[in-house]
Amino acid sequence: MATESEVWLTQEAYDRLKAELENRTGPLRAEIVERIEQARSEGDLKENGGYHAAREEQGKNEGRIVYLKQMLERAQVGEAPADDGIIEPGMVVEATINGAEQKFLFGSRELAGDSDLDVFSEKSALGAAIHGKSVGEKITYTAPNGNEIPVELISAHPFKG
Repeated sequence: MATESEVWLTQEAYDRLKAELENRTGPLRAEIVERIEQARSEGDLKENGGYHAAREEQGKNEGRIVYLKQMLERAQVGEAPADDGIIEPGMVVEATINGAEQKFLFGSRELAGDSDLDVFSEKSALGAAIHGKSVGEKITYTAPNGNEIPVELISAHPFKG
């Protein structure tokens, strides 16, 4: 399992993020630089909205590149967890949390890809409390605001993303 500084990813998620990084450091970076140069050639930069928008996009792209590089360096790539009812990163969990039924992905936001599932990481208060627990268990955890939150684990299955 991943240590605190590692991020667990399926091979599919790792490959998707690696492809995104290659696009952002290659074609997308070149496209943004071209837009900046085009806008710069239009003259006065102080009132050039296209130039400022392209520079902002460049900053966001460069930030995402740094994030992806760090994540991929820390990634522990593995198979989907076993469908054995033990809560591990990469599982879709159904639980009753403080009386309300919720379905979420346990793991990294990057693992979720385009899914609309909520995500709780292993480092979150809920994630730390349920990691390694079994379906059917009832636990409580302390929320960041100090409240004790009851949780009943209903089901857990590997994410098929």
